[in-house]
Amino acid sequence: MFRFIAFLRAINVGGGRTVKMQSLRQVFESLGFSKVATFIASGNVVFETTTRETKALERKIERALKEALGYEVRTFVRGEAELVKIAAYRPFTQSKFDETWHSNIIFLADNLNEKLKQDVNALRTNTDAFEVHGREIYRWRRRKQNGALFSTVPLEKILGPAFTVRGANTIKRIVSKYCSSKIC
Repeated sequence: MFRFIAFLRAINVGGGRTVKMQSLRQVFESLGFSKVATFIASGNVVFETTTRETKALERKIERALKEALGYEVRTFVRGEAELVKIAAYRPFTQSKFDETWHSNIIFLADNLNEKLKQDVNALRTNTDAFEVHGREIYRWRRRKQNGALFSTVPLEKILGPAFTVRGANTIKRIVSKYCSSKIC
């Protein structure tokens, strides 16, 4: 059995897309996955299965979620070992950033082509830093003075709906809780 983590886009963010975690686990269990667990109510699902084909898993999960929920849910699957590497990657030197900065990891369906990488890098400002690494974009964002974070709309203009965002701390917590001691 192989452990995977599915990151679902736009789950429990309002607009009629509220899903109980028990219902989400039932959908995954109906697909024959075992040891299904959800991590916080934002569309993070840990599961085990016998296949290693992440693209096939993504398609299978997306079909099941559309049938169960009545709308499309983009799904981004990462293997356990892959997620450990993602959590450990440090693209930015911490000395440049203080507590007003927030770190996110943006999960993509595929590697970006050179044009899209350039478009993402062109978004760098004095409040946003980006690094594309594999199928992820690492983003440091400075909080506004009122504590709010800046929008992902510029990324959506470049990437469309082909991504989902998680806080770097959430990813570290998932790895800490679900990572096999053989991999860590």
